Amino acid sequence: MSNRTSRRAVLALGGAIAGTAALPAAAAAAAQDAERPNILWLVAEDHSPFLGAYGDDQAQTPTLDALAERGILYANAFSTYPVCAPTRFSIITGKAPESCGPAHHMRASGLRPDWLLGFPQYLREAGYYTSNSNKTDYNTDIDLAATWDANGPNASWTGREPGQPFFAIFNHMTTHESSLWSSEPTGVHDPADAELPEYTPDTVNTRADRAHYYDNITRVDAQVADRLAELEAAGLAEDTIVFYYSDNGGVLPRSKRYVYDSGLRTALIAVFPDKWAHLAPAEPGAVVADPVTTLDYAPTVLELAGLDVPGHFDGTSLLEARRRPEYAFGARNRMDARYDFVRTVRDGRYRYIRNYAPHRIYNQHVAYLFQQLGVLDWERLHLDGALDEVQERWWRPKPAEELYDLETDPDEVANLIDEPHLRRVRRRLAAALDEHLIAVHDNGFIPEGAAAEGYDQSRARGAFPIERVKTLADSAIQRKRSNTAKFTRALNDGNEVVRYWGVQGLLILAAADLLRRDDVEDDLQAVLGDAEEIPQVRIAAAETLARLGRGGEAVDYLAGVLGDADAPDPVRLQAVEALTCIPAEDAAAALDVLDAVAGPETGTYIGIAANYLRFVLRGEYAPTPEVQAAILGLA
Repeated sequence: MSNRTSRRAVLALGGAIAGTAALPAAAAAAAQDAERPNILWLVAEDHSPFLGAYGDDQAQTPTLDALAERGILYANAFSTYPVCAPTRFSIITGKAPESCGPAHHMRASGLRPDWLLGFPQYLREAGYYTSNSNKTDYNTDIDLAATWDANGPNASWTGREPGQPFFAIFNHMTTHESSLWSSEPTGVHDPADAELPEYTPDTVNTRADRAHYYDNITRVDAQVADRLAELEAAGLAEDTIVFYYSDNGGVLPRSKRYVYDSGLRTALIAVFPDKWAHLAPAEPGAVVADPVTTLDYAPTVLELAGLDVPGHFDGTSLLEARRRPEYAFGARNRMDARYDFVRTVRDGRYRYIRNYAPHRIYNQHVAYLFQQLGVLDWERLHLDGALDEVQERWWRPKPAEELYDLETDPDEVANLIDEPHLRRVRRRLAAALDEHLIAVHDNGFIPEGAAAEGYDQSRARGAFPIERVKTLADSAIQRKRSNTAKFTRALNDGNEVVRYWGVQGLLILAAADLLRRDDVEDDLQAVLGDAEEIPQVRIAAAETLARLGRGGEAVDYLAGVLGDADAPDPVRLQAVEALTCIPAEDAAAALDVLDAVAGPETGTYIGIAANYLRFVLRGEYAPTPEVQAAILGLA
């Protein structure tokens, strides 16, 4: 049953495949015989729901607030990932990115099956005019010519034939992360009035960044007003269903890229004119509290257009108001040059998080993020030992699991995972996440670049025994020394993904100082020296050995992989990641290779990661704009 509530409650609320490559001819013909609505998507980049309509008293967003008053506001709308490219994969295909690895990583090319199309292609085949202005960033090789009639900065519904229904997207970059250093604040919002979350240190820059971000939201509000005015002037407002949403949350510290509400929760407003009010799942002015995700958008549009929804979609149309899913799932994997592996599930009140790379700190150095002055302040205060316990937490390794009550803790800083009175909640959400990971055949367990990665590849017989792999990974994150023998046995398994998680289990123990070198050194040396083993497993073994005080051969191997220009980029990136995480005195032996790589590959993820490590090893790193620019190759 759909859960609706008054607009005043929004803040509390916030707190087997089947498919054909084309729409069946009979269905397409029937759809073209009937009058159909135009559908307009107005999209803002990196936009958390900082709107008056969502109860934010600081926001100055009159257009969007008015839109919500005459539309449907979704109080718990979430992106599938807290960053653009994987989320945009989910939007354009209707599939979870982690089902088509490596689409779950930030900037990759998901290996999708041939039948998985960009959903606007179904609309085109049914007679719709489709336009996209102009961001794609789909993390896979979608055929843009088959997907869009017009795609580019000037693409618009205006290119259609007279009377032809349209589906049009306008992407607004105004609130994108880069706007904090590429645009000037308007002064509409006073930094002194900024309300900072508990995890953010209070500095001049964090306040200025927050006020600037609110200024940019006001800017995008005005741009939305212009788009709506264009529609009205063309006499199309009564014929057009309008959606406003964002591709992910952001962009302030611990928002974009992180699987909390600050990174995953977005605005979502849908407006149905009187002509199409009978299609709406709720009355004008309604607030829908059921969780929804970006996977739900494609089936919604196809259903509004009168088309059958392909059976392979992972989402549920928003029009299915009486049978909404109970949960919204989210994820995080590699963010630019930094590897991580996090999964989460959210219901209307609680968020459960599982960290499959708990040995990596929360705030790994992502060079693009560290251009933000407030983030640099945060790191400087960390290095000075001037943070409180909550703020310092983000510079430490992660727990295996997290649980937050958004009703009482909207900043998600009080981890309730061990609270006895929430055991049932924990078990319920953990079970829902377990079921989801298996259902989507989560490729996040497969090391990037391995042969098993991809939709068809991961489902090939014997390639990726996900139940066995997941069981081993679940043991790995518990950091129990008693599991050492289990992980060591896995090193000899016939499946490379199982072997990878055997080494990961040992690495996680070593990072927590829970592994005895004498118990595992011979086994790890055998893995490192096995030329027939996949490099992803050998890299993890090398990092583990270095953490156990055996850095010599391990560092030589890692440096050799990084310096091999013919090695796949993901493998080289994993090598420099391992070098970054081992003791600095060992990693220093790779400086010559880091120097050789950083210059020719300036600006690439490999070059950026190598540059960062060079600065650290030479004692030249500092959280300053000048150093960050040099790491990015901009200075």
